[in-house]
Parts: sequence; C-alpha cells; structure tokens
Amino acid sequence: MLLSISLILILGMFMGWICQKLKLPSLLGMLITGIVLGPFGFNLLDNGILGISAELRKIALIIILTRAGLGLDLSGLKKIGRPAVLMCFVPASLEMIGMILLAPKLMGLTTLEAAIMGAVLAAVSPAVVVPRMVKLMDEGYGVNEGIPQLILAGASVDDVYVIVMFSTFVGMMQGEGASVLRFANIPISIFFGIALGLVLGILLAYFFKKVHIRDTSKVLIILSISFFLVVIEDKMTTAITFSALIAIMFIGIGLQKKREVVAKRLSVKYGKLWVAAEVFLFVLVGATVNIEYLGKVGAKAFIVIIGALAFRMFGVFICLLGTSLKKKERLFTMMAYTPKATVQAAIGGIPLALGFSCGDTVLTVAVLAIVITAPLGAFAIDLSYKKLLSAK
Repeated sequence: MLLSISLILILGMFMGWICQKLKLPSLLGMLITGIVLGPFGFNLLDNGILGISAELRKIALIIILTRAGLGLDLSGLKKIGRPAVLMCFVPASLEMIGMILLAPKLMGLTTLEAAIMGAVLAAVSPAVVVPRMVKLMDEGYGVNEGIPQLILAGASVDDVYVIVMFSTFVGMMQGEGASVLRFANIPISIFFGIALGLVLGILLAYFFKKVHIRDTSKVLIILSISFFLVVIEDKMTTAITFSALIAIMFIGIGLQKKREVVAKRLSVKYGKLWVAAEVFLFVLVGATVNIEYLGKVGAKAFIVIIGALAFRMFGVFICLLGTSLKKKERLFTMMAYTPKATVQAAIGGIPLALGFSCGDTVLTVAVLAIVITAPLGAFAIDLSYKKLLSAK
C-alpha cells in the first residue's frame, strides 16, 4: 500500500504540474495518472488502496467543503436570493429531462433506465467547482455580484437533490414505487443539514474561545466531527434524514460568523490539506475508468452527454433571469456549472452492481462524462474568470 500511496502522490503531482505548464487544469494530469496506474491500465495500485478508494474520495470532498464554508461570504449570496434557491434543483432537473428525452432514442434505454442515467449524470462536481470558487473568492473575482457564492451553494445542495432522485428511480426499478416521503426528504434533509451544521459551528466557536488549543488540533476536531456526521447519515434508515455534506459546509459558516479570525486561519490549514487530498481524489477517480467500455458506446454516449449538458446550461440561464448579472457573468455561471466527477464516480457503478440491464451503459456514460467535463469545465473556469468576471 505504501508503494501505491507513493506512486499516487509523486506521479499525480508530476502529471498535474506538466498539465499546468501546458495551460491545462492539473486535475487532467491526475485523472490520466489514475487511468494508467489503475486496474484497467498497468494495475500498479494495491487492492488495499482501491478497497478504501471511496472513503478517501469522501475525505477529500469533506476537506474542500469545509474550506468552502470557512470562506463563504453569505452577504453576496443574499443579494441574489431567488436564483440561489433555483440553482439547487432546476439545472439538474432539466439535465435529467434532457437525458430522458435523448437516451431512449439514441441508446435504446427505457424511460426509467434513462431517468437513472440522468440522475447519475445530473450532479455538478464539488471537487472540481468548489476549489475554483474558493480561489475566485480569495482573489475577489465576482464576489460583489455573489457569483462564486451562488455556484458554491448550488453545487452543494444540487448533489443532495440528485442523489435522492437517483435513490427514488432505483427504488422504482426494483419495484418499490415512488414514495412521497422520498421526495419530501429532499428539502427536509437540506434544512436539517443547514441547521445541524450551524449549531455545531457556533458551539465549536464558543469551545475554541474558552479552550485554547493549536489550530492543527482544531482542524482534527472538525474533521472528526465531519467523519462522524457522514457515518451517521449512511447508517440512518429512517424516511427523514439530513445531508451530512451540507452540514459539514455549514459548520464552517457557523464558525466563521462567530470567530472570523479563527475561521481564516483554519481555512489556510484546510488549503494545505487540499494539496494532498486533490491528488488522491482525482487519481482514484481516474483509476475507476475502464477504457474498454468507452469503445462500446462511443459517439452516441458523447452526443447524449453534450445534449443533456445543453439542457443543464439552459436551466442555469432560466435561474438567472431577472437578475442584474451581465451577459458575460451569466455565461461564466453556465460554464462553471457543468463539470462532473465525484458523484458520478461514487454512484455510477451502483446500477451494474444491482444487476440492472442498463448497468454497463450507465457506468460507461458516467465515466465518459467525467473524462469530458471535469477537465473541460475546469479549463473553462480557469481560462475565463478573469475575462468574464469583475475584480473586487
């Protein structure tokens, strides 16, 4: 396992550095490293590291969401209001509708199978979007208009909405039917996640005020609580749950509101953690890619992905109607809301594992969506934000 960790870090960072020199996003190099090292490449990664790949990817997601919460300026978000709420579900819903319309005709899927594939693809990737929006906030681009805050908030809730929809469609495929409680759980889990996160963040702020400990210890405490929340959510079998990922982000927001100086210091610490977490996340996502599958669906899968993305971008356009954002700022928001990686890597293989006839197709299209949109979306953000957004 130690050799695998060494290869992931050294080759991942090296390939990321090469891509940066070529003016490409570093995550593209990390994805390529994963494909080459993974079981469908040269198979150089230990089974032990692959066995805990999902957990390691989740840890990376926790780190970047906490950092986002610690630096999220809600004042900019309040200026936008209604679009912030719409961004949480309208683009994802339209992307699912696009998939339901396109996939049966182009790939021979049933409507329900297309809905499952749409739910897998409809989530935006926090792992791609969040670090870039944090960077924009740090540099002051689009902050006055609330653009990075809008995308951050939307990307976090969007995932919860999509995962609940995916669970509902899978249940229907297994003959359970669509439960009203499943749909009611979407806003409820978001609300409970926000409330729990804020309470924990405020409590931690008071604790850190009374008990003087090193910032490194504070980070370890917050990380431990975050892991605990994720485990609790996974273990819950009740109809009504809470969103651990949203709670984790709002721990940072609650702490920031009560102890801003501490939050800024901890944000720097989390930024350092993200250096390693990013490498692990994208190399391990790359390691899930089976190149052989890609040849089976080819051009049709590509057309379906691009077509569904067009529906998604139209959804973002609808959300921004009536706002004071300029055309170029709306264009940036539409582009920034397209990358896919984390959720697709996490749930793309579930239909295959459950024995659904569409399993191979869903996994292949999910992987292809990652390979296309993660680097291109990151590339579009990195190249355009200085041209399309105003500096603070």
